Formats: sequence, structure tokens, C-alpha cells
Amino acid sequence: MTLNEYQDGARSTAIYPQSRQIIYPTLGLTGEAGEVADKVKKVIRDNNDEFTDERKRQIALELGDVLWYAASLAHDLGYTLDEVAQMNLDKLASRMQRDKIHGSGDNR
Repeated sequence: MTLNEYQDGARSTAIYPQSRQIIYPTLGLTGEAGEVADKVKKVIRDNNDEFTDERKRQIALELGDVLWYAASLAHDLGYTLDEVAQMNLDKLASRMQRDKIHGSGDNR
């Protein structure tokens, strides 16, 4: 499956008000990313840093929710996931070329 095929599939299950485009998937994205972080945190707290296959699977399922919201947000912004992925790779390649991969700030 390609990123765009995934995005098309995700769109078929997107049920939120048109008046809340951009806002709704942004809030969902942050919530789901928090759930990923929480599952990782609990492995540290409750399982002695042991990432069993089942725990990895549970994290991956939450990561799928992150992907769903990212796909929905990209659509609402007028981009395909392929375009977003390519823009990101281009940005990172430019930073590498200019020896700016380290550090912080959006426009380095």
C-alpha cells in the first residue's frame, strides 16, 4: 500500500464536521501521539523497560491512529501524504547538505 492509498482509505472513515476541518484532526493527532507516549512510558514504569512483542503491537496500533489523523490533516490542508512525505525528505536533505541537521528551529 502506498501512502496515498492509505490516505484514501482513511478518508472513507473520516467522520467529523466540515466546519472543523484542520482543527479536529490536529487535536486528534496530539491526543493519539500522547497515547503512544503513554504506552511507552508504562513499559518503563511497569515492565522494566521490556518491550515485549505484544507491547510493541499495542504501540503500533496507537501509531496507526496517529497516521490516520496525520492523513486527515494533510487532506484538510490540501496535500497528499506522498506530498507531505516528499516535502519532509527534501527539507531534511537540504539540512544535511548545508550541515544544519543538528540544532533546532524550523528554518535552519
